[in-house]
Amino acid sequence: MVFAEAQNLADQSALSRENQAKLLFTALFHDAGKPSTTAPDPLTGRLRSPKHALRGMEMARYVLRDLGCDLKAREEIAAMVRYHGRPAFTFEKDNPEREVISLSWLLQNHLLYLFALADTRGRKAVETNRPEETLHLWKLLAEEHQCFGSRYPFANDHARFLFYREELRSLHYTPHEDYKATVILMSGLPGAGKDTWLTRNAPKLPVVSLDSIRADLEIDATDEQGKVIQAARGKCREHLRAGCSFAFNATNITRQTRRRWTDLFADYHACVEIVYSEPSLETIREQNKGRQNPVPESVIFKLFEKLEPPQPSEAHKVQLVEPEF
Repeated sequence: MVFAEAQNLADQSALSRENQAKLLFTALFHDAGKPSTTAPDPLTGRLRSPKHALRGMEMARYVLRDLGCDLKAREEIAAMVRYHGRPAFTFEKDNPEREVISLSWLLQNHLLYLFALADTRGRKAVETNRPEETLHLWKLLAEEHQCFGSRYPFANDHARFLFYREELRSLHYTPHEDYKATVILMSGLPGAGKDTWLTRNAPKLPVVSLDSIRADLEIDATDEQGKVIQAARGKCREHLRAGCSFAFNATNITRQTRRRWTDLFADYHACVEIVYSEPSLETIREQNKGRQNPVPESVIFKLFEKLEPPQPSEAHKVQLVEPEF
């Protein structure tokens, strides 16, 4: 029903074919996570589907990857699925302005608005908590903050970085970009081409590599990694204290893991760039086989299930690349 409403929207035909596809795929996936998350509320007995949007995002990412969808388009659809319910409930939050600004760098707010209209209209029951007027107010709020048809215009990259870390003094404050060094944090599965990217794009940059540290310490990738992480943090600090730019090369496939490292780099006033490399899974498997110390395929598949490509909210600069070998 939501898919049909998305096709019937008055503004849908004015969209590019790519944006039409993003809107329709969002309609297909937005509630796909409900069957696996629906259960009775222990207090009321009513059926609830907590975190169904998160599960739907994971499903969309998996299916679209299998279909060969362009990486950037796939991640935008995944973000639309993840945040599809936000416009209807934005005004229940303490700071709705922050909500629309934040979303503008994760997806296209005008597409999210159109989807919210389709989602509201594609329902059998008339729900009082989903009036279209709320969506129109959400649109006006985004327009007021110049982020309905484009990303919010932060004063600079550091302002955006601080905003998402909830460290920005004011939206009108322009922080000084006085970086002591630049750190490129590589992200991607084993065999995804991270070394190749560095060789081609930053051949002279010092590299702190978890694989190299494991080899030096004679610790296998499947063993306890505490000593490896400790040694890596020590090497990173040496570069940071010296004001020396470098690359940090590890899988870094989850947001939580990347945050631990970006926190360290930010503490030393570094400019943080994330480069996420993702070829096809088959290419990853073949590349991994050719490595000096290949990672067991069982480990790669476990990592694949945890994969969270980085978002623009995580660093001063984020690149999503589909490498060619």
